[in-house]
Amino acid sequence: MVALDPRFRPYIVRNTPIMRLHVGTMWAEGPAWNGVGRYLVWSDIPNNVQHRWIEDDGRVTAFRRPAGNSNGNTFDYEGRQLSCEHSGRAHGALRVERDRYRDRRQVSGKRLNSPNDAVVHPDGGIWFTDPSYGIRGNYEGIKGESETKEAVYRVDPKTLQIDKVNDEAGQPNGLCFSPDYKKLYVADTGSGRDIRVYDVDGKALRNGKRFVVLDVPGSGAPSYADGIRCDADGNIWCGAPPGVQVVAPGGERIGMIRLPETCANVCFGGQRRNRLFMTASQSLYALYVETTGAHIA
Repeated sequence: MVALDPRFRPYIVRNTPIMRLHVGTMWAEGPAWNGVGRYLVWSDIPNNVQHRWIEDDGRVTAFRRPAGNSNGNTFDYEGRQLSCEHSGRAHGALRVERDRYRDRRQVSGKRLNSPNDAVVHPDGGIWFTDPSYGIRGNYEGIKGESETKEAVYRVDPKTLQIDKVNDEAGQPNGLCFSPDYKKLYVADTGSGRDIRVYDVDGKALRNGKRFVVLDVPGSGAPSYADGIRCDADGNIWCGAPPGVQVVAPGGERIGMIRLPETCANVCFGGQRRNRLFMTASQSLYALYVETTGAHIA
């Protein structure tokens, strides 16, 4: 852990190691913590499997296979797992276990591209991104033609209607709410290569602006944020080369975690929600930090 600004030092746990909990995936994404089951689930997209790391004894088991070439995962306020699946071109197919969300595959009669990441609002609405990465070839999904522009969507919890809320990003990827749910951050791994922030106005997004553009500290080489999650203090923890980069609520980069692999996604978990889990290339890593996650998953 490297402090790029004095504000980051209170988040560093002295002498704690970065632990590699698992190795052997082809491309790891979508970590999500289940506080009741005390396990972490994550996706290996090319292998079409979801893995589960169990906190009690550190075992890793195959959780779902096949898994629809799932990418991002999260849990809702009823404890149900949501998965963004590339195959079938649906949001999880909006895959919520034992729920009818799985049938929501189209918007205005057109198929989605390849849903990537999802977050849940306390009002029950599900917000998700839909870039085109999963239909570019057969490695992470099923190759196909795009029928809709890459965008951010919201699923209404009562009607199950899917509404497009924003399509500014070239490739909308990771997303997360601020601790008070008044703002939504969206990472663009396409032409923008930035993180944008919006005011959440009920079912809509307002006043969008560029929040931060990342580079590799020390070299100035371009970087980008893939998956993002917010801590209780409003800092944004980004899966971004050279590992994880941490951005303060005002948009200033304050710290980073160096990893030997490319980190895609992060999430907070563990018994006290003070453990940062990181999916990076072929591995799952974890590190204790002096903060907690802002949300349930």
